[in-house]
Amino acid sequence: MSVVGIDLGFLNCYIAVARSGGIETVANEYSDRCTPACISLGSKTRAIGNAAKSQIVTNTKNTIHGFKKLHGRAFDDPYVQTEKIRLPYELQRMPNGSVGVRVRYLDEERPFATEQIAGMLLAKLKETSENALKKPVADCVISVPSFFTDAERRSVMAAAQVAGLNCLRLMNETTAVALAYGIYKQDLPALEEKPRNVVFVDMGHSAYQVSVCAFNKGKLKVLAAAFDPFLGGKNFDEVLVDYFSEEFRTKYRLNVKENARAVLRLYQECEKLRKLMSANASDLPLNIECFMNDLDVSSKMNRTQFEQLCAPLLARVEPSLRAAMDQAKLQREDIYGIEIVGGATRIPAVKEQISKYFCKDISTTLNADEAVARGCALQCAILSPAFKVREFSITDVVPYSITLRWKSSYEEGTGECEVFSKNHAAPFSKVITFHKKEPFDLEAYYTNPHEVPYPDTRIGRFTIQNVGPQHDGDNSKVKVKVRVNIHGIFSVANASIIEKQSIEGEPNDVPMDTESTCKNQRKEDELDNMQIDQEEGNQKNQADQQSQADEETEQVGAETKTASGDKQDNPAQTAKAKAKVKSIDLPIQASLYRQLGQDIINSYIENEGKMMMQDKLEKERNDAKNAVEEYVYDFRDKLCGVFEKFITEEDSNRLTLMLEDTENWLYEDGEDQPKQVYMDKLHELRKFGQPIQERYMEHEERPKALNDLGKKIQLLMKAVEAFRNKDEKYDHLDPAEIEKVEKCISDAMSWLNTKMNAQNKLGPTQDPVVKVAEILGKSKELDSFCNPIVYKPKPKVEPPSEGQAKANGEHNGPVNGQSGAETKPDPAKDSFQQTKPSGEMEVD
Repeated sequence: MSVVGIDLGFLNCYIAVARSGGIETVANEYSDRCTPACISLGSKTRAIGNAAKSQIVTNTKNTIHGFKKLHGRAFDDPYVQTEKIRLPYELQRMPNGSVGVRVRYLDEERPFATEQIAGMLLAKLKETSENALKKPVADCVISVPSFFTDAERRSVMAAAQVAGLNCLRLMNETTAVALAYGIYKQDLPALEEKPRNVVFVDMGHSAYQVSVCAFNKGKLKVLAAAFDPFLGGKNFDEVLVDYFSEEFRTKYRLNVKENARAVLRLYQECEKLRKLMSANASDLPLNIECFMNDLDVSSKMNRTQFEQLCAPLLARVEPSLRAAMDQAKLQREDIYGIEIVGGATRIPAVKEQISKYFCKDISTTLNADEAVARGCALQCAILSPAFKVREFSITDVVPYSITLRWKSSYEEGTGECEVFSKNHAAPFSKVITFHKKEPFDLEAYYTNPHEVPYPDTRIGRFTIQNVGPQHDGDNSKVKVKVRVNIHGIFSVANASIIEKQSIEGEPNDVPMDTESTCKNQRKEDELDNMQIDQEEGNQKNQADQQSQADEETEQVGAETKTASGDKQDNPAQTAKAKAKVKSIDLPIQASLYRQLGQDIINSYIENEGKMMMQDKLEKERNDAKNAVEEYVYDFRDKLCGVFEKFITEEDSNRLTLMLEDTENWLYEDGEDQPKQVYMDKLHELRKFGQPIQERYMEHEERPKALNDLGKKIQLLMKAVEAFRNKDEKYDHLDPAEIEKVEKCISDAMSWLNTKMNAQNKLGPTQDPVVKVAEILGKSKELDSFCNPIVYKPKPKVEPPSEGQAKANGEHNGPVNGQSGAETKPDPAKDSFQQTKPSGEMEVD
């Protein structure tokens, strides 16, 4: 079973796999451990990863990159409208209102949803991991930013389906880093001791995330998470791009922002310059040849000047650190260490800001680029039954508080209840009790819109169906279980109605006051909720069992709510009969915002399959074309080299002309031909070239084959001569058989001499009289006929049995007074005799 962790980054992606030796980051076909998050679509095929990145400048409008933050967003989203101006490719509204990309593929304009684009990239990463593991890959763990909302997470899950991946868990990036850090630590405090608090800071290309985690032996608990979704290496690059664009406007009178290709080239150069400035404080040059209008541009920048330009961005580092610490309710002295990951944390000014806030040195023990992928692979290994991993429970947090709203039955307006607060433990389930007589809707949304970097705070609407009054007309008690699952996605997991069934013959007039009845009701609710939570613990999928068993065991029955705004029936109005309670599951109709229907996902899967087949056919066509080109160049070189003496001058001139014509055809009419045309062209060339190549190969291999055959004949002749000389080694052989061997040897020698004489009369440009295959066949024939006879082993002579020895008068000891001087002593017998008790004697 494969175990794969995928870091689905904004700029680059990393793949980590679990093997018997540990976690390993795998390389792609370019021997590069990072795969660019880039897809380029062309008239014949797609390029994904490194091949696509090289086309960003040449195929600008059809090369898609920087699409990670488009997941789950509407086309009218302000963020999308802002990015639409900056992106070189065209964004388009999809039928469901989400954002897609419009590109030219297979010579026609086609729209692709964000899930399709991400699915293409994930399919490529799946192929890379399969090549590394040498087996199919299905299960995986994929990383997402901790600030992703439900809509964005569901979009990534849909992309995984399109790629044919079974995502066991969507894991927050900082949580993956914390797992990669903690699982190898041998000195963590015991469970009953005070936990070790570690801060993880992740600043990548597009986002900035901070998490505070508490570690005990075998346990990781995320205490708080803070983030700035719009601060990353890309923002620092934009500062440089804006600076140089203005400089080039003044210095060279070039309007860079009007040329999309020039902007892309400037972004690439500014990214390189930023990385160089992280390691060098001196002035560094920026030179771009043929930048715009055939002009070469140049400038320079140093670290001090760069930090001054980026002062507003650097000022945004500390607020997230402070927010995380405040939410975790910790002081700086409570922090054991600070671990930083992500490419942008290599900027010295960023590291200085972090270190200054905590008043201590920061640690870089983790791989800044690969830590997330490694943590995901570890999580996948924990969830996989094929790997035995040290027990390590993981408790994450809910990034935003979530509230449920419903229409109240008794009061004007609506009722609402905050079911999950910010930084609440996750995965987690809660049971809420409603008293209803008819079906009702629950609307889930994020409580604080200003905390969510997403314009739409709605999560979804859930309709609880088949709800009706009790037999006596009272409200039915409906228990609804809400859950934030292992992916960090909110859902109404199930709902059940508690149906009371009266038992006849029991007294029904026992008076109960309102207060005591409410207390009994609350106790009953708590008991029911405990049962539901415990059942859930037994029925949880394997992923929840592995990562959250300890956490949920502590929380069983502790999270039970009664929905506010719904009044319970007054039990004092009517005396209650003794009743038995029956729980009936209710159907739930969920309408999730920005949720793709399964039929749409299936169509995306089908389209992905067609595009993969098109890529395969195009690759085969290109391989056939390259085979013709390779044959032309290779054979032309050998005609003037090793093949020169095996072809006549006339044939050489004719074949050289044919190769030149084929080369010209490849770059003209043969530039774009079907696969079969190239195969036919290669077959035609080989028809003329194969005899020359065969003459060369025969000439090279014939001497060794002849030498081997001659040695075998000599060895067999020596064996026959030894038999004639009465060598006892061969005295068991049959003379008649040896005569047959002699005849076979004679025939082989005659054949060999005849062929050698005929071959010696031919020149190297003529086809050989005898081929290597014939010589090897003759050698094999000689072995199969002669070896069983000549090298037949001698029959074994068995020693006579004991009965035969007695019959022949042979004895081992003295008989009838004969002397026993010739009898050999028996050590076993002597040994046995020595063990006899003293006082006994042997008498002859």
